[in-house]
Amino acid sequence: MTKIINCTPHVILISLNGEVTTFAPSGIIPRVGVVEAEAMPLGGFPCVKTSMGEVSGLPEKEEGIFFIVSGMVFGASDRFDLIAPDTGKTCIRNEKGHIVSVTRFISK
Repeated sequence: MTKIINCTPHVILISLNGEVTTFAPSGIIPRVGVVEAEAMPLGGFPCVKTSMGEVSGLPEKEEGIFFIVSGMVFGASDRFDLIAPDTGKTCIRNEKGHIVSVTRFISK
């Protein structure tokens, strides 16, 4: 059986066929490091180039377990046991445009 663990600081709600499944935060929050390099100043203002560094704080891979992570962590990792909420065109938003739930995950 597949187990899904939410490794974001947010409650993740996924709506499917009229039913909503809730994934509470697990307390595990992986992060992506940032690599900085100086760039040419622009109009006398200092600039910096940034790129994604290493992912830290991910649990070890375990058979049958998938981890919900942020889009940034998902993009920075090549692991196939990570999924991210699809906050694109299929997500459900309230009247203020805030995401209420997603309808699917992004996987590799």
